[in-house]
Amino acid sequence: MKGFYFITDARLSRAGIVSDVKSALAAGVRIVQYRAKRAGTRLMLAEAAELKKLCRGALFVVNDRVDVALAVDADGVHLGQGDLPYPEARRLLGSGKIIGITVSTVEEALTAARQGADYLGVSPIFATRTKPDAGQPRGLALLRDIRQAVSLPLAAIGGITVANAPEVIAAGADMICAISQVVAKADVRREIARFQRLFDF
Repeated sequence: MKGFYFITDARLSRAGIVSDVKSALAAGVRIVQYRAKRAGTRLMLAEAAELKKLCRGALFVVNDRVDVALAVDADGVHLGQGDLPYPEARRLLGSGKIIGITVSTVEEALTAARQGADYLGVSPIFATRTKPDAGQPRGLALLRDIRQAVSLPLAAIGGITVANAPEVIAAGADMICAISQVVAKADVRREIARFQRLFDF
């Protein structure tokens, strides 16, 4: 796992999430997360099924909702600390699915790694308004500490821009998430490509 990690956001999107995902895939994104915090289950099922069809050749994961991931045969889920615990999610999903875990301390990272998480989301690196529940920014020091503590792929999120992304990558991030920096812009593909060029593929 390496490069830009794309997360949908219908509230911030200018073109709509379907168009955004198409643009992300065209820019070479290899992992897409469907995130719809305020959507009802029926809408989530419909949207997730549509996006799953688009993501041929890219991993498709659902934020929070193991039931939705199972229903559309997603490649996996991404779970926060307050979501379904990893052991239960793994039991429901089986061994063949991806489970990513959001962490904001070294202890949480070590626990997730010990349980068997496939990758970690480290959040928030810098201050962000995209995720009101993200908590206080943790800075690059935490990212460096987690990088030293675990060998799992790390996706950094929270206040990341093209300008500060190089230092985030240097601190140990394998993937970069930057929702508002891409979906709120006129040319999503171009904005993602700017982040992609920062990685040495």
